[in-house]
Amino acid sequence: MKDSHLLTPQQTREFYNKFGIKQDSQRFYEQTAIDDLIAHSNFIECHSIFEFGCGTGRFAQELLSGCLPQDTIYVGHDISQTMVQLTENKIRQFGDRAKVHLIDGSVKLELANYQFDRVVSMYVMDLLPFDRIELFLNEAQRILAADGLLCLTGLTFGKTPLSGFVTWFWSRIHRFKPSLVGGCRPVHLAEILPEAHWRVVHSNVVTSWGISSEVLIAKKV
Repeated sequence: MKDSHLLTPQQTREFYNKFGIKQDSQRFYEQTAIDDLIAHSNFIECHSIFEFGCGTGRFAQELLSGCLPQDTIYVGHDISQTMVQLTENKIRQFGDRAKVHLIDGSVKLELANYQFDRVVSMYVMDLLPFDRIELFLNEAQRILAADGLLCLTGLTFGKTPLSGFVTWFWSRIHRFKPSLVGGCRPVHLAEILPEAHWRVVHSNVVTSWGISSEVLIAKKV
């Protein structure tokens, strides 16, 4: 697998600082995948969540307001100052249960071993070079509890004529100017996940408005 035409961490930060709340406008194609992730992540029994790339904080707010136990804690990381501020505004009502931190683009997580029941990352792996995805997966395995779940979504390759064309067109735009598509490109999450370290418990490709997203949920081996 080769990386090409990816945004640097600094370029990613600059883009999402400007993009800000407009990130939620992408829910028109992301929501189906997010709903599928929620449906198969068993958050109702979860007492600690880490989200890598918290975006506007909408997902955190929805979880904390809804299906989570009242003692569940949430920790979010993001590279964008704007996204961190938006998330802080949404989770402030939950007090010490919810925190968000600005990171420098590193995937090295300053978090304790076996700390979280769920590690969630949505539409972030499709931004990262493959070597940093591998590092993130190593860190996710380290911070997950023994029976915890890794919960991922991201852009992937379409399987129908329409979604296949959208994938091709999206990839062309990314190659020409990645910032036009937020730096994201289609990837096969299932192919990235090392079988020696993870057991997939749910895998699905959903398509909305011709844009395909992969949902992948796995346990540590």
